[in-house]
Amino acid sequence: MIIVTGAAGFIGSNILADFEAEGRGPLVAVDWFETGEKWRNLAKRRIAAFVDPDAILPFLDAHAGEVELIVHMGAISATTERDVDKLVRLNINYTVALWDWCAARQVPFIYASSAATYGGRESGFADDDSVAALGALQPLNAYGWSKKATDDIFALRVASGAPVPPQWVGLKFFNVYGPNEYHKGDMMSVACKMFDTVARGETVRLFKSYRPDIADGEQRRDFVYVKDCTRAISFFADHPKASGIFNVGSGKAQSFLDIVAALKLALNRPIDVEFIETPEALRGRYQYFTQAEMGKAAAAGLDTRFASLDEGVGDYVARHLAREDRYR
Repeated sequence: MIIVTGAAGFIGSNILADFEAEGRGPLVAVDWFETGEKWRNLAKRRIAAFVDPDAILPFLDAHAGEVELIVHMGAISATTERDVDKLVRLNINYTVALWDWCAARQVPFIYASSAATYGGRESGFADDDSVAALGALQPLNAYGWSKKATDDIFALRVASGAPVPPQWVGLKFFNVYGPNEYHKGDMMSVACKMFDTVARGETVRLFKSYRPDIADGEQRRDFVYVKDCTRAISFFADHPKASGIFNVGSGKAQSFLDIVAALKLALNRPIDVEFIETPEALRGRYQYFTQAEMGKAAAAGLDTRFASLDEGVGDYVARHLAREDRYR
């Protein structure tokens, strides 16, 4: 039995799609569905059981001998979340409770950290999981802090010799895009938002650059296709001796204009672009460059030849966005 939390979310639902295709399971989905369309992310999956997140520990205890892996993607992922008590409860304490259960039962544990832990830096994205290196990070928002605080707790436990799961893997996802993100609203990827804008026949709007050395639209991020992220998770599930915190990114920073170019290629049509003012509240902490250092994951054996924007956006458009049924 494999437990996936955040199962109806963006990355979680893609993990379940991969695991099902690989013949893993039975698969257990842990999530809140509420009144939106998140259920569609799992409509094509064969799920053995659905569990309310508040009931996860009793469920695990009842099935302790059957659980072979917990993949914990459940979290408040909005970087704009202001309720810090909610972040502490759901992002930190919930994750620690699952870690403790896995340590006590000796079950492998894979969880989502975040590139948001790196804060506003534009270099040095090294996935060093030492207590000192993690402690030096300075996230820009409460969401990033909640992920850093969780990593800090685990690093301290590992360093102190406290009980740990037989395998533990924290994954720092960079700018992920791909199918099943449609419920995320303003937190959807730029690629998805751009496609919808173009489909409506509207002009794509990008933020201006406020640095003389960087042209408008040439701000760069490490955009990573979700199918590469889930491939990485499958790799770690198959390599139980690999533990630690690992970056998950393409390893190549590309610009917002590169996304426009990838969409042009995928759609075979021109796209109009207008540059607009960045809101003043964002200008002082706006990042112009992110790029995952993927050497640690590669050294663990992961094939880090991830999709370029042309490849990833091309697949996203052809197999999902341009179809009537966008869901994986």
